[in-house]
Amino acid sequence: MSIFKKVLSVGSGKLASELNDVVQAINDKEKEIELFSDEEIKLNFQDLSKKLNGDPQSIEIEAFAYIREAAKRTLGQRHYDVQLFGGLVLLRNKIAEMKTGEGKTFVSTLPISLMALFKKGVHVVTVNEYLAKRDAEWMSPIYNFLGLEVGLIHSNQNPEEKNQAYKKDITYGTNNEFGFDYLRDNMAHNKDDLVQRKHNYAIVDEVDSVLVDDARTPLIISGPTPLGDRHEYDQLKPKISSLVNNQKTLMNKVLADAKAYINAMNKLILKRKKADDSKSVLQTSNEKLDKHVI
Repeated sequence: MSIFKKVLSVGSGKLASELNDVVQAINDKEKEIELFSDEEIKLNFQDLSKKLNGDPQSIEIEAFAYIREAAKRTLGQRHYDVQLFGGLVLLRNKIAEMKTGEGKTFVSTLPISLMALFKKGVHVVTVNEYLAKRDAEWMSPIYNFLGLEVGLIHSNQNPEEKNQAYKKDITYGTNNEFGFDYLRDNMAHNKDDLVQRKHNYAIVDEVDSVLVDDARTPLIISGPTPLGDRHEYDQLKPKISSLVNNQKTLMNKVLADAKAYINAMNKLILKRKKADDSKSVLQTSNEKLDKHVI
């Protein structure tokens, strides 16, 4: 085993032992749940949302048992112990490595269904639109049986269709489409133009391809120049022009008032100066007259 794999496997023995115990607890509930009707399974599964308290692991045993039974009744397939184990790994936000044919898509229904009980949306990310459409249609019977709604996003949808798909409990789509929708939301002018909800939980299929290979190519988007009433220049120009004209009018009035004040002050100063000069001449004349009188 390489050093890299040894580092990644640190603590895996303890986790495996813990998850095996959980798998056994799920198996212990199978006989009991088989006796429930379809409607009872749906209602009991939905009622688990009341026990969540923000911790999905608090209901994982009951939830996985109900999801397994739903798969048996809709698709005629039963989650094996190793698939339950993989679902528990995904629920703990870890990578579950499975070979082709081991049922990765089937395994993902376990954490997807459970996390959908939060009613905040779950994104299932695939590498191409064919797989997104196939998996959504293939696994929908399980989700619908449990009272969950499924949406699908693709490149040919308009914003309203995208918005409706994102409002579903579970939304399938490609990594590129999720990414471009995120970028378009960041370019939106108002909240009504947004299509995505706040991000809650996502399952990534072919994670090595999506997060390593495809991640090397950045998503680049450019919006069209807005026209008509959406053109910000046309919207702001009248307001700016009005502001500039008001400023000009105000400053002209201020300058005119200042000029009038200065002229008035100059006239007052000149008048006082003339009065002072006249007083000085009169005083001088009186002094000369006084000398003659003496």
